[in-house]
Amino acid sequence: MTTDAISPDLKTTLRRLKLSRMLDTLPERLVLARQQKMPHQDLLLLVLSDEVSRRESLAVTLRVQRARLDPAMHLDAWDATAKVTVDRALLNELASLRFLDTHAHVAIVGPVGVGKTFLAHALGHIACRRGASVLALRTDHMLKTLKHARLDNSAEAELRKLLAVDLLVLDDFAIDVLDPLESRDLYEILTERHRAGSIIVTSNRGPDEWLATFADPVRAQSAIDRFTSNAYDLVIEGESYRGRLKPRLSAEARR
Repeated sequence: MTTDAISPDLKTTLRRLKLSRMLDTLPERLVLARQQKMPHQDLLLLVLSDEVSRRESLAVTLRVQRARLDPAMHLDAWDATAKVTVDRALLNELASLRFLDTHAHVAIVGPVGVGKTFLAHALGHIACRRGASVLALRTDHMLKTLKHARLDNSAEAELRKLLAVDLLVLDDFAIDVLDPLESRDLYEILTERHRAGSIIVTSNRGPDEWLATFADPVRAQSAIDRFTSNAYDLVIEGESYRGRLKPRLSAEARR
């Protein structure tokens, strides 16, 4: 059966109710209902469930786009053959998102190329599927955005965006030495989100090295202490996997 077999009145009604996408699956559902002699109530539940699933899938897609998550970085795409070691029990605990419920934080620490960003974004994808709001940013880009926002008096609005989401992912945290303004902004974010919203940071440096990157040691100590006292530490060790992604000439092409 095709949509041509559905009456124009029904099509019009579905469009008026903003349910026109039900027409994508309705014909096959009607065929199934006739074959199985399905009660009308069961057919109605089936087609409405299709619409609920479609809307939930669309909502997840929109949350992922707004979160600026890498669409390829899902936990099930993690390369199990990579020569890295990670606490799998802790990773499974983080994937449960219980840390999000308690407004705890996560520090993913390790050398370059071991998958820190991948795991942070993968946890962000899980959060989006659970209905949480997420925002993933490189730390230096976030601080530059806040700095530029002061030129048109929109810094407060930008800061509210960072504080409003359920999960803030800050990539490449504590890599660069911060100027006084950047230190103050980062202090504000870490302290305002303490016990109020979760943060995942990825860093090549351990938390004991973060203090040296701030311009103001007093603010730094206060902010870092708040974060680390409420954070899970996921340490990744091993070889960079990026070398395996390097383009190479195939053996056939060499011949």
